Amino acid sequence: MEVSAFFIIFVPITKIMNNMKIDFNKIEKTIVPNFKGGEGRYIMKQFADDKVKIMLGKLEPGCSIGLHTHEMNCEIMYILSGQASYVYEGQEEIVNPGEVHYNPMNKQHTLLNRGSEDLVFFAVVAEHH
Repeated sequence: MEVSAFFIIFVPITKIMNNMKIDFNKIEKTIVPNFKGGEGRYIMKQFADDKVKIMLGKLEPGCSIGLHTHEMNCEIMYILSGQASYVYEGQEEIVNPGEVHYNPMNKQHTLLNRGSEDLVFFAVVAEHH
């Protein structure tokens, strides 16, 4: 069993937020290999507090985020560019730019970039506890 560890770099809120605006241009990029058991690398910028994670993510062609369950939260992913292939509760669906994939609490999904261009998305993981 291969275990992947990753570290998220947290930037002080005062450097990335002006009132409630989050500036991804001021957040350092994190590269996570084999995220949740997926293939390749997940490139992201993330803001997080104790209730929410807000991410700007990228998967290069052939990369994926592994199958996982959102046990204490839900996830909303808005596709900015590229084409996303999700397997949600055993069913595959394609999500295009301008469309949203929603994974409710206690449901399982995976994300794959089967296309020939980078898949770029905005994601929000909202905590429910």
